[in-house]
Amino acid sequence: MKWREFCVSLWLQCKAPPLERWAESGDVIQPLWERAPNLTEGPFVYMSLVGNVATSDNLLAELWKEYGKADERWLYSDPTIVSLELLTVVLDGSLALLLVYAIIKDKHYRHFVQITLCVCELYGGWMTFCPDWIIGSPNLNTSNWLYLWVYLVFFNGIWVLVPGLLLWQSWRDLRRMHQYPKKKNR
Repeated sequence: MKWREFCVSLWLQCKAPPLERWAESGDVIQPLWERAPNLTEGPFVYMSLVGNVATSDNLLAELWKEYGKADERWLYSDPTIVSLELLTVVLDGSLALLLVYAIIKDKHYRHFVQITLCVCELYGGWMTFCPDWIIGSPNLNTSNWLYLWVYLVFFNGIWVLVPGLLLWQSWRDLRRMHQYPKKKNR
């Protein structure tokens, strides 16, 4: 699909129901938006491998220091967090670029890549928080409303909601592909 065709299809979808319109128009935007954090996660991984965020002195370190007020594992190079973020930057970043290509070129493997990327995101979120929950959440600041509900629940909830909606979209599209009987070539 060429850029002009993509823009026209977005314009035509304005008449679709809101959730349907979001799912379709977000096809190309979502993987790019989802990988936008690589602009901060990549430097986080670098800072964590050469030292830690707490002792780093740059603009992105300040961003991570702020988030570290809610989850201090991000300040001191927690091996679980760094391992997951390294995987996120390399694997998920590559999958997101492949997904954009698959969507634009209407490739047959688009939903396979989309489902894989979504499962990676959900697994990464689970492995980020579950180990800390099991030991009583000593690294999470749940006593402060801002840190709990905005930093931990809202910001991390986005990484559950978006992959969940995209998994639903892939399921819906794959189901639609298999609803019609296949014609046999004779």
